[in-house]
Amino acid sequence: MPLSNQSGGPWGSGSKPPDLEEFLRRGQGVLGGLLPGNLGGRGFALLVLAAVVLWAFSGFFRVEPDEVGVVLRFGKFVREVQPGLNYHLPYPIETALTPQALRVNKIDIGFDLRRGILRDAPEEALMLTGDENIVGVDFSVLWKVKPNHVGDFLFNVQAPEGTVKAVGESAMRTVIGRSNIQAILTGARQTIETAVQELMQKTLDDYGAGVVVQQVQLQKVDPPTQVIDSFRDVQAARSDLERAQNEAQTYANRVVPEARGRAAKILQDAEAYREQTVAEAKGQASRFSQVYEQYKKAPDVTRKRIYLETMERVLGGTDKTIIDIGGQSSPGVVPYLPLNSLPRERPTQQSQSGGNQ
Repeated sequence: MPLSNQSGGPWGSGSKPPDLEEFLRRGQGVLGGLLPGNLGGRGFALLVLAAVVLWAFSGFFRVEPDEVGVVLRFGKFVREVQPGLNYHLPYPIETALTPQALRVNKIDIGFDLRRGILRDAPEEALMLTGDENIVGVDFSVLWKVKPNHVGDFLFNVQAPEGTVKAVGESAMRTVIGRSNIQAILTGARQTIETAVQELMQKTLDDYGAGVVVQQVQLQKVDPPTQVIDSFRDVQAARSDLERAQNEAQTYANRVVPEARGRAAKILQDAEAYREQTVAEAKGQASRFSQVYEQYKKAPDVTRKRIYLETMERVLGGTDKTIIDIGGQSSPGVVPYLPLNSLPRERPTQQSQSGGNQ
């Protein structure tokens, strides 16, 4: 227990520290009555010296690895000492306290786990959310004494563990009261833990408690037992809604790019057709202009050439029969054999016959 929590100081309730000279004088009288008469004053002096040596050696004390030593001089905080063998002036000048300041402590809020048995504490767990719903929150707080603030831990707070628990419950209720139940039950766990830890640390620092909050761990976040089945049905419906939305979005992501690709292809084909048609029209117009220029220079020649080219295009792909009406002695019908219809083997046979001759 810290010295500030003890009524009347280390010498008892309402008493004053004993006077050292009076203490030695009484000890001398008691020892004088117990010692043999032949010991004399020298023997008494040796006994007093031995008592003083033992009193001086009583100032040695050991600090365990998970502890921090706090030295008090006449009840006032003087210094901190690290684990190991240390020394302070003997009592009643100085005293030492050895709190477990290096150990990480854990406090459970909303449930109680003792001897492997889990017990719910609804008076701690049930909290009101920002959208006026009730939710049960079980969480744990990991804390330890702040380095170089062991004195604050011992003398500024009467019950450190109870204070940390009360501050943790208050901070969690504050954060839950600002949040909606949907966020609490789904993806806001990390945000809630961080917010509670920061709020707890700020409050404990304002108290000067000498405590550092290392972590806040949410163990379970559920609606009250009476309505948990309904909440699960709502969660299942929301999961189905999200799944349907994701499937629709996936379909849209597949169909829309395909439609855009087809539209882009149609636009490109139309653009190519437009460019081709415009180019052909420009070419025909340019050709017509060139022919017109030549026609102005030699109309007869140009007119005849145009006639021949036209007749070539018209008669080039048809079967033709030539009728000669130039004179009486003409046979009338002139045999006509297109050159492309001549058999290819005939020149080869003729050349062979000429070689044989």
